[in-house]
Amino acid sequence: MPIYEYESKNLNKACPHCSRRFEVVQQMQESPLRVCPRCGQPVRKVISWCRAAIVETSDEHTRVNQKIAEYEREGMWSHAAELADTHSEKTRNTEMKMRAIDNYEKAGYSADTLERHSKSNNN
Repeated sequence: MPIYEYESKNLNKACPHCSRRFEVVQQMQESPLRVCPRCGQPVRKVISWCRAAIVETSDEHTRVNQKIAEYEREGMWSHAAELADTHSEKTRNTEMKMRAIDNYEKAGYSADTLERHSKSNNN
């Protein structure tokens, strides 16, 4: 269901709730509110700013992700781990680093060895 924003038509008579914009979850076919649900003062629906996060990834990152996924599907864990590890170092992507560690473990490397490797790379 959409979230609509409302504000008081008369700030001098508004309560603390409607003196600032407030949100109401309503079905699209519902009529807009005419009064504040707390104080009964007239309110109007306002156009809200759209706040969306758009994350764009580079073509290289997309290609690397696809290649890692291909290696994972084929059970080539060490190849997937090495590619993810290299890419994570280049991009400083911690999520990719965790994926590399997971694939290293699937390839048979011990967690102790990976921890020592990780510490040596950070020094």
